Amino acid sequence: MTAPPRLRVGRGAVVVLLLVALGIAVLVSSFSSRGGSSTEVAPVVTAAAGEDLYVHVLGAVRAPGLYRLRTGDRVVDAVAAAGGFAEGADESQLNLARELGDGEQLVVPLIGDTPVEPGGVTNGLVNLNTADSATLDTLPRIGPAMAQRIIDWREANGRFSVVDDLLEVAGVGEATLEGLRDLVTV
Repeated sequence: MTAPPRLRVGRGAVVVLLLVALGIAVLVSSFSSRGGSSTEVAPVVTAAAGEDLYVHVLGAVRAPGLYRLRTGDRVVDAVAAAGGFAEGADESQLNLARELGDGEQLVVPLIGDTPVEPGGVTNGLVNLNTADSATLDTLPRIGPAMAQRIIDWREANGRFSVVDDLLEVAGVGEATLEGLRDLVTV
């Protein structure tokens, strides 16, 4: 037994409407996952144990902090974990496709901030506020342990205001400071 023509048309209309709604949902989802807005980034999914890395995200993001990400995640994932870019962020200074490393500190600058070169070097000087352990270790009298103490101080106390703040780091004395003064910046 076949349904009356009116019922068949009604069912057909419902099917067409459902297909149109599904198509719109797919388009909207596709648009948002491709970065339809420069200030919103797709969320990050936390990995299983053994695949984690920790990244400290600072600067012009909505929620600065320490984030657990997956090995292989990129700068864009760290920014997403930190709530996306804050107003005034200078996205052009970051390589969003760069793969992250464990223990990295990612600073998102504001428009007009001095560009930070890879490894925490600014205008040829090691930036105490952004340098990673490997970059700090290139300085005279700074080995891996001292580099880690500088990073630990920075994480506990915030940014260095002046180069002389290095004296507050355990193990840094006047002689070490004088040897670094012309090689570092804040």
